[in-house]
Amino acid sequence: MAESAGVLDESTGDYERVAPRKIRLEIGAISHRGLSRENNEDSYLAARLCPTLEIVTTSLTTVEGLRRSEGGGYLLIVADGMGGVEGGERASALAVETIEEFVRNGSHLERGGEVTRLDELKGAIEQADRTVLAAARDDAKLNGMGTTLTMAFGFADTFNIVHVGDSRAYHFSEGTLRQITTDHTYVQGLVNAGLITALDARTHPKRNVVTNVVGGPEEGIYIETHRIKMAPDDLLLLCSDGLSEPVDDATIATILQHETDPQAAAQALLEKALEGGGPDNVTVLIAKAHLEG
Repeated sequence: MAESAGVLDESTGDYERVAPRKIRLEIGAISHRGLSRENNEDSYLAARLCPTLEIVTTSLTTVEGLRRSEGGGYLLIVADGMGGVEGGERASALAVETIEEFVRNGSHLERGGEVTRLDELKGAIEQADRTVLAAARDDAKLNGMGTTLTMAFGFADTFNIVHVGDSRAYHFSEGTLRQITTDHTYVQGLVNAGLITALDARTHPKRNVVTNVVGGPEEGIYIETHRIKMAPDDLLLLCSDGLSEPVDDATIATILQHETDPQAAAQALLEKALEGGGPDNVTVLIAKAHLEG
């Protein structure tokens, strides 16, 4: 069950528990190899969890077979592989498949509290890390392959963002775009240390050096986490750096402001990335929040 939100009645001092708003997501997604790559090493997934209940036997005559719950949550993932033509594509697909299987078999995610849920999601990424590393050990051609991974997982109106690498998650609300995740890159480290500006980072010769990936040269990753609330008409944008490198945040915000349909917005963002040279694979996944019922 999703956690309840709290509301304080200042006149009495009472703390009243209220149910969170149930959010339905409208999804738009697109992926393209770009204009400079031979193949597309990105992977993405958007899924709604609709648990099923198989009726084995019952005294009731009104139920039979499989019963689907319309509750459930959402799982959104973007992964950007690296490690050569074969390795990058394999790494991103393996990571997404591993997490999808974990969530599909993890009905406890809905029942657990948020702290437990976040620990489980981090465990899923750690499992993906081990899976990618094992595949690389089994095939010399895949040695060193890895992938970024940015994931959103939510029930009701609360979403946990779990992140490794330099793909990004953005929250667009009331006309304002906010980057939720931090790039795990060499140049972002320079920015954090005050050695260069964010503007300098966009053209730095080492801007594509990623310092934290699922898989890669050795086991072990840093997993960044965030928690956001989605209100009606809010957008959650997950993307690979094939979008964020050639298209600045101001342009992304303008497109999201004017394109109200998620699929049309994803297409418009892709076209803008290609206009900017399409230097890398481009993946855009947009989720728009609607109140259920």
